[in-house]
Amino acid sequence: MEAPMKFICILGLVAVICTSCLEKVDGASACGKSSPDDEAIKLAPCASAAQDANAPVSSGCCQQVKRLGQNPSCLCAVLLSDTAKNSGVKAEVAITIPKRCNFANRPVGYKCGPYTLP
Repeated sequence: MEAPMKFICILGLVAVICTSCLEKVDGASACGKSSPDDEAIKLAPCASAAQDANAPVSSGCCQQVKRLGQNPSCLCAVLLSDTAKNSGVKAEVAITIPKRCNFANRPVGYKCGPYTLP
């Protein structure tokens, strides 16, 4: 009788620990409660500018990048996300968008994976 009770107690403890871990993971994104992949979808106006360094950057793109740029770690996570990669975004080009939008207070020199914000 004692062994089944120990098993139930251990199982309950594991369930509590796993539940608390899942709650932390849910809000642990670089973009807060939103995932980098969800934020990447919001950057649809930047599609051509993120693939071609010579393409013009639209005002809609600049607005979205400015919003994300307030949190450089989120912007970085978005640029390196699976959604961005699968959409044909070239991170080495996309990372130049804040400069191409002429943002004076962009995080110059911020390291984003192997890339640095110009």
